[in-house]
Amino acid sequence: MVEPMTREERDAGNRRVKLGFLFLVTVSPPLISLLGDPTTAQLAIATGGGFLLGLLLVWYLGKLAAEFTGGARRLR
Repeated sequence: MVEPMTREERDAGNRRVKLGFLFLVTVSPPLISLLGDPTTAQLAIATGGGFLLGLLLVWYLGKLAAEFTGGARRLR
């Protein structure tokens, strides 16, 4: 039988999912902006905006997931 995941394994997996999601959201705006022949400054702004949006989404989804898990990290 397969043993249940340890807390460390679960935390490491969650961290990898969060980083992957953050990377995906960060690189999407600059890649889309490449369709319009942007300047370097516009690419930098698109990357920064994507990064900020990614941080916001990761924070929100983490908070939303904490409501369903009912774990010790849940704010009351």
